[in-house]
Amino acid sequence: MGQIHVYTGDGKGKTTAAFGLAVRALGRGKRVAIIQFLKPKPSGEVLALSQIEKFKPRLCLKSFGKNELIKKTSEEDFKEAGRGLKEVKKIFKSNFDLVILDEINVVIAFGLLDIKKVITVIESRLIGTNVVLTGRRAHLKILELADLVTEMRKIKHPFDRGIKAKKGIEY
Repeated sequence: MGQIHVYTGDGKGKTTAAFGLAVRALGRGKRVAIIQFLKPKPSGEVLALSQIEKFKPRLCLKSFGKNELIKKTSEEDFKEAGRGLKEVKKIFKSNFDLVILDEINVVIAFGLLDIKKVITVIESRLIGTNVVLTGRRAHLKILELADLVTEMRKIKHPFDRGIKAKKGIEY
Protein backbone atom coordinates (compact mmCIF):
# COMPACT_ATOMS: atom_id res chain seq x y z
CA MET A 1 0.00 0.00 0.00
CA GLY A 2 1.22 3.50 -0.77
CA GLN A 3 2.06 5.69 2.17
CA ILE A 4 0.32 8.81 3.45
CA HIS A 5 2.53 11.77 4.34
CA VAL A 6 1.34 14.90 6.14
CA TYR A 7 3.29 18.17 6.08
CA THR A 8 1.69 20.58 8.55
CA GLY A 9 2.49 23.33 11.06
CA ASP A 10 2.78 27.10 11.07
CA GLY A 11 6.24 27.19 9.50
CA LYS A 12 7.20 27.80 5.89
CA GLY A 13 7.99 24.93 3.55
CA LYS A 14 5.05 22.50 3.48
CA THR A 15 4.23 22.96 -0.20
CA THR A 16 7.91 23.28 -1.07
CA ALA A 17 8.66 19.92 0.59
CA ALA A 18 5.77 18.27 -1.25
CA PHE A 19 6.98 19.65 -4.59
CA GLY A 20 10.49 18.44 -3.79
CA LEU A 21 9.05 14.95 -3.38
CA ALA A 22 7.19 15.38 -6.69
CA VAL A 23 10.44 16.28 -8.46
CA ARG A 24 12.14 13.26 -6.90
CA ALA A 25 9.33 10.97 -8.06
CA LEU A 26 9.28 12.45 -11.57
CA GLY A 27 13.05 12.08 -11.78
CA ARG A 28 12.59 8.37 -11.07
CA GLY A 29 10.00 7.97 -13.83
CA LYS A 30 6.94 8.01 -11.55
CA ARG A 31 3.53 9.48 -12.38
CA VAL A 32 2.57 12.46 -10.23
CA ALA A 33 -0.65 14.40 -9.71
CA ILE A 34 -0.77 17.66 -7.79
CA ILE A 35 -4.13 19.07 -6.75
CA GLN A 36 -3.87 22.52 -5.17
CA PHE A 37 -6.71 23.78 -3.02
CA LEU A 38 -7.09 27.51 -2.24
CA LYS A 39 -4.57 28.36 -4.96
CA PRO A 40 -6.21 29.32 -8.26
CA LYS A 41 -3.08 31.05 -9.56
CA PRO A 42 -0.12 28.80 -10.28
CA SER A 43 2.74 29.02 -7.80
CA GLY A 44 6.37 29.15 -8.93
CA GLU A 45 6.67 25.41 -8.37
CA VAL A 46 3.72 24.73 -10.70
CA LEU A 47 5.11 27.10 -13.33
CA ALA A 48 8.51 25.37 -13.22
CA LEU A 49 7.18 21.81 -13.41
CA SER A 50 4.76 22.65 -16.22
CA GLN A 51 7.65 23.90 -18.37
CA ILE A 52 9.62 20.66 -18.27
CA GLU A 53 8.54 18.84 -21.41
CA LYS A 54 9.91 15.48 -20.30
CA PHE A 55 7.57 15.49 -17.26
CA LYS A 56 4.34 16.47 -19.05
CA PRO A 57 3.18 12.92 -19.97
CA ARG A 58 3.54 11.82 -16.30
CA LEU A 59 2.35 14.96 -14.55
CA CYS A 60 -1.14 16.26 -13.76
CA LEU A 61 -1.47 19.75 -12.23
CA LYS A 62 -4.86 21.17 -11.15
CA SER A 63 -5.77 24.16 -8.98
CA PHE A 64 -9.02 25.04 -7.23
CA GLY A 65 -9.91 28.17 -5.28
CA LYS A 66 -10.62 31.89 -5.47
CA ASN A 67 -8.14 34.66 -6.18
CA GLU A 68 -8.19 35.88 -2.57
CA LEU A 69 -7.42 34.66 0.92
CA ILE A 70 -10.39 33.30 2.84
CA LYS A 71 -11.41 35.59 5.67
CA LYS A 72 -14.96 34.30 5.84
CA THR A 73 -16.06 31.23 3.89
CA SER A 74 -18.43 31.71 0.97
CA GLU A 75 -20.53 29.48 -1.29
CA GLU A 76 -17.79 29.78 -3.89
CA ASP A 77 -15.22 28.42 -1.42
CA PHE A 78 -17.41 25.35 -0.78
CA LYS A 79 -17.98 24.91 -4.52
CA GLU A 80 -14.26 25.09 -5.34
CA ALA A 81 -13.35 22.65 -2.55
CA GLY A 82 -16.02 20.24 -3.82
CA ARG A 83 -14.72 20.53 -7.38
CA GLY A 84 -11.25 19.78 -6.10
CA LEU A 85 -12.38 16.68 -4.20
CA LYS A 86 -14.21 15.40 -7.31
CA GLU A 87 -10.95 15.75 -9.23
CA VAL A 88 -9.09 13.86 -6.50
CA LYS A 89 -11.62 11.00 -6.81
CA LYS A 90 -10.87 10.79 -10.55
CA ILE A 91 -7.12 10.96 -9.98
CA PHE A 92 -7.28 8.12 -7.44
CA LYS A 93 -8.87 5.89 -10.08
CA SER A 94 -5.87 6.48 -12.34
CA ASN A 95 -2.47 4.92 -12.02
CA PHE A 96 -0.51 7.68 -10.25
CA ASP A 97 2.41 6.84 -8.00
CA LEU A 98 2.21 10.08 -6.01
CA VAL A 99 -0.74 12.41 -5.41
CA ILE A 100 -0.21 15.69 -3.59
CA LEU A 101 -3.24 17.37 -2.02
CA ASP A 102 -1.79 20.80 -1.40
CA GLU A 103 -3.51 22.86 1.33
CA ILE A 104 -6.22 20.24 1.90
CA ASN A 105 -5.58 20.42 5.65
CA VAL A 106 -6.62 24.08 5.61
CA VAL A 107 -9.71 23.26 3.53
CA ILE A 108 -10.74 20.69 6.14
CA ALA A 109 -9.97 23.09 9.02
CA PHE A 110 -12.22 25.74 7.41
CA GLY A 111 -15.00 23.14 7.18
CA LEU A 112 -15.10 23.33 3.38
CA LEU A 113 -14.80 19.54 3.11
CA ASP A 114 -16.05 16.91 5.52
CA ILE A 115 -13.20 14.97 7.13
CA LYS A 116 -15.04 11.63 6.74
CA LYS A 117 -15.53 12.22 3.00
CA VAL A 118 -11.88 13.16 2.54
CA ILE A 119 -10.70 10.04 4.37
CA THR A 120 -13.08 7.85 2.34
CA VAL A 121 -11.64 9.32 -0.87
CA ILE A 122 -8.04 8.82 0.32
CA GLU A 123 -8.77 5.22 1.26
CA SER A 124 -10.27 4.61 -2.20
CA ARG A 125 -6.91 5.15 -3.93
CA LEU A 126 -5.19 2.36 -5.82
CA ILE A 127 -2.93 0.18 -3.68
CA GLY A 128 0.43 1.66 -4.73
CA THR A 129 -0.56 5.33 -4.65
CA ASN A 130 1.34 7.50 -2.19
CA VAL A 131 -0.45 10.61 -0.92
CA VAL A 132 0.86 13.86 0.57
CA LEU A 133 -1.49 16.22 2.42
CA THR A 134 -0.17 19.71 3.11
CA GLY A 135 -1.37 22.71 5.06
CA ARG A 136 -1.65 24.05 8.56
CA ARG A 137 -3.97 22.67 11.21
CA ALA A 138 -4.03 19.03 10.07
CA HIS A 139 -7.05 17.24 11.52
CA LEU A 140 -6.36 14.64 14.22
CA LYS A 141 -7.99 11.92 12.07
CA ILE A 142 -5.60 12.79 9.22
CA LEU A 143 -2.64 12.56 11.60
CA GLU A 144 -3.84 9.15 12.79
CA LEU A 145 -4.27 7.93 9.21
CA ALA A 146 -0.79 9.05 8.16
CA ASP A 147 2.34 6.94 7.95
CA LEU A 148 4.58 10.00 8.23
CA VAL A 149 3.84 13.38 9.80
CA THR A 150 6.23 16.32 9.59
CA GLU A 151 5.48 19.55 11.40
CA MET A 152 7.09 22.72 10.08
CA ARG A 153 7.45 25.06 13.06
CA LYS A 154 7.86 28.80 12.65
CA ILE A 155 10.62 30.24 14.78
CA LYS A 156 11.05 33.51 12.89
CA HIS A 157 9.41 34.79 9.70
CA PRO A 158 9.68 38.02 7.66
CA PHE A 159 5.85 38.33 7.72
CA ASP A 160 6.14 39.06 11.46
CA ARG A 161 8.03 42.27 10.57
CA GLY A 162 5.52 43.27 7.90
CA ILE A 163 7.62 42.06 4.97
CA LYS A 164 5.37 40.85 2.15
CA ALA A 165 5.73 37.53 0.35
CA LYS A 166 8.26 37.57 -2.49
CA LYS A 167 7.55 36.05 -5.88
CA GLY A 168 9.91 33.14 -6.44
CA ILE A 169 10.62 32.74 -2.71
CA GLU A 170 7.25 32.38 -0.95
CA TYR A 171 5.15 31.64 -4.03
